[in-house]
Amino acid sequence: MSLTWEPYTLRMKTTWRIAHGATNERHNVFVRIHEGLGEAAAVPHHGESQAGIIAYLKDTAERDWDPFLMEDMLNQLPAGSAAARAAIDLALHDELGKRLGQPLYRLLGLDPNRAPLTSFTISMDEPSVMAERAHASGLPILKIKVGGVQDEKVLAAIRQATSARLRVDANAGWSREQAAKLIPRLVEYGLEFIEQPLPVGDIEGLRWLRAKKLGVPIFADENVKTAKDVAAHAGAVDGVVIKLMKTGGIREALRAIHVARALDMQVMIGCMVESTLGVTAAAHLAPLCDYADLDGPLLIANDPYEGVCYQGARLLLPDRPGLGVTRKNN
Repeated sequence: MSLTWEPYTLRMKTTWRIAHGATNERHNVFVRIHEGLGEAAAVPHHGESQAGIIAYLKDTAERDWDPFLMEDMLNQLPAGSAAARAAIDLALHDELGKRLGQPLYRLLGLDPNRAPLTSFTISMDEPSVMAERAHASGLPILKIKVGGVQDEKVLAAIRQATSARLRVDANAGWSREQAAKLIPRLVEYGLEFIEQPLPVGDIEGLRWLRAKKLGVPIFADENVKTAKDVAAHAGAVDGVVIKLMKTGGIREALRAIHVARALDMQVMIGCMVESTLGVTAAAHLAPLCDYADLDGPLLIANDPYEGVCYQGARLLLPDRPGLGVTRKNN
């Protein structure tokens, strides 16, 4: 079976602004192995680019892809783009499910009705604009992007505009001192947890921050890619954010989730800016997790796929074979 790819530009409904920077579009790559579909998300602050993903795919394309030998095939992939490896992993899982005539969640022995509700992300902007978007969403769980100079004003404005459950994501935007000073004030607005408050790699800083018992759970995101990274954070955080584009696909994501559970950590399944294709793959793992942040399709204006659907914040997985994703006609 051959591996083919298609570069695709996703357009954001509103400017996507986080502590790492701002953009109005993302340049992803769709992959196909026979009938199996996958997606690679090019996230600049993870060192990924569309060109780099395609270069990796070109180097690995000439293989006899067999979904029934998936573990061996994935183990033989060279180091390099995690997003490209994820796309290959997704396509092989999709192909396997299609050959067996079963949705992926059933192959994994999971109940889709046990998936947690997803949050909806409010990207960085002026406090009044963020508050307006939070109110207009009408959704019960919001993830607020912070890491700027108006973080407390942002939370105050949003809390006045909505009674939704709030999560905060600093995207590595605070120093240790900033986090220790700011978090106790933000907690007053009622937060479920805080993602990646400190710079990438500062595990001891996270351990130091958590030891201060600031009244809110702390999750690691950018710090954690593989199961090995999860283990390195034992005792330093309350939870981890697992994303297929960081782990290199479903197989390693499952290992990372199991390691987190063994270490008594909570788990959130998340996504990058991805189409319904990539997000549906992640949604198949959602029943294993405590929280979900799978709102990618709600943030883009030109999604070319259909798959997971949203009933408010509830994730409705397709029952078609494999990932259950189909290309739209338009």
